[in-house]
Amino acid sequence: MSTVSDLRKGLTIVMDDAPYVVTSFEFVKPGKGQALYRTRLRNLLTGAIIDKTYRSGETLESATLDRHSVQYLYNDGVDYHFMDTGSYEQITLSAEALDDALNYLTENMTLDVLFFRGKAIAVEMPNSVNLRVTGADPWSKGDTSGSDARLVTVETGYQLRVPTFIREGDLIQIDTRTGAYLTRAKE
Repeated sequence: MSTVSDLRKGLTIVMDDAPYVVTSFEFVKPGKGQALYRTRLRNLLTGAIIDKTYRSGETLESATLDRHSVQYLYNDGVDYHFMDTGSYEQITLSAEALDDALNYLTENMTLDVLFFRGKAIAVEMPNSVNLRVTGADPWSKGDTSGSDARLVTVETGYQLRVPTFIREGDLIQIDTRTGAYLTRAKE
């Protein structure tokens, strides 16, 4: 158990028998009355986002999430299959559980799966991944009508804007938290 004064971004709590992660919080001290903590929480099972206000001094139940290192194996058209690198067990997750991680997932990639009460609920991607550019829109030198960026497609099908010097076949580094281009990656 912890108190609301322990709130911080990324904290996982249990509410209504489901794990939630704090995505943002704000401390509010009105002129009269008790201090409040306004939070935005994301349900790790369904992905639903809710706003909840806590009064100063309330207690929260901390969620215990287990992390297991896994390797992505394949997609059978419906579910995504992973192998636990320690026990060699296969773990299956739905596309909804993977959410934005689908944009960066490549075969044999190693990442962490989060477990809540023995059930796999989500993946935790590394902060950045290296992906190969498979398609790039043509860009004309001297085209000053827009920004100096163009749309490219990477090997997973994800599209993003990159500087104009990036060509098809280049290996680029992408920030998985924002989906933005970081830099060219070394081969």
